[in-house]
Amino acid sequence: MDGQTVAMKRSATDYTRKVLHKFGILLGLLVMSLVFSILSDHFFTVDNLLTIALQTSVIGILAIAQTYVIITSGIDLSVGSILAVSGVVTGKLMVAGTPIWLAIVAGILIGAVCGWINGLVIAKLNIAPFIATLGMMSIARGVAYVITGAMPVSGLPEEFYFIGGGSIGRIPIPMIEMFVLAIVFGFILRKSRFGRYVYCLGSNEDAAVLSGINVQKTKIWVYVISGSLAAFAGIMMASRLVSAQSTAGTGYELDAIAAAIIGGTSPAGGSGKIRETIIGAFIIGILRNGLNLLNVNAFWQQIAIGAVIIIAVYMDTLRRRKGHALA
Repeated sequence: MDGQTVAMKRSATDYTRKVLHKFGILLGLLVMSLVFSILSDHFFTVDNLLTIALQTSVIGILAIAQTYVIITSGIDLSVGSILAVSGVVTGKLMVAGTPIWLAIVAGILIGAVCGWINGLVIAKLNIAPFIATLGMMSIARGVAYVITGAMPVSGLPEEFYFIGGGSIGRIPIPMIEMFVLAIVFGFILRKSRFGRYVYCLGSNEDAAVLSGINVQKTKIWVYVISGSLAAFAGIMMASRLVSAQSTAGTGYELDAIAAAIIGGTSPAGGSGKIRETIIGAFIIGILRNGLNLLNVNAFWQQIAIGAVIIIAVYMDTLRRRKGHALA
């Protein structure tokens, strides 16, 4: 075999790897969809696909928040609880007669404040993100219980339903909101100076400091973004259910983290893309939906999602090892 043939084969192999790296997550989504369409006649129906889109929207928005945080080598375990407390605050204000728009703004501000506290504790007090956000998870959930007395907040205005349960034609409004947020925050992450700071911080914090980046400020803003997006997701969920509940979002932080990691956001920090995170969210949504159609027990569904997370992290580890080897 001459040198030219070897070079051509090596080039073809490198090209294949690049294609798989770029489109592998999308290919995984298509393969999973194909499998479930074969196993269930109800999977590839318009109603079911719209149901998947509606159910994925909340996790997708939370996953956008997690993407920002994980890129900085952090984690936010409080998004599910912030979702709940922001939803009940918004609901309580509307029941008290506050205009819908003002109640929504207040709910998002609650989420932003929770995120700001997370960022402050992590950046200023040097407490690990896992511990800081674990504390906020408990605090925010407790506040939600105190505000509601563990009772649902009902009697919300009918106009409020459109935000989380309305549609344009047959396209659910929450899906539109998720894609709009993905475009906006994807643009910020990829094209803005702040986005470059986020990537630099996750890649090498010491290098970021030496480059003149205000690391503490960047961290705080990342968690403010996370809290604000979680709050919006909570408001959207309260709207869809026409009820704000203190138990809303329980366990959602795990699905959001899973979606971001499955979408290629590295737990080691420094890499991740919003568009791939959204694909990861749809993989979670399709997996749950498909297993439900096949009448698979919910406990087995958790096992399946856990296995997918482990595989995704392992693939990221392999990718990083190859990158170091080539370097």
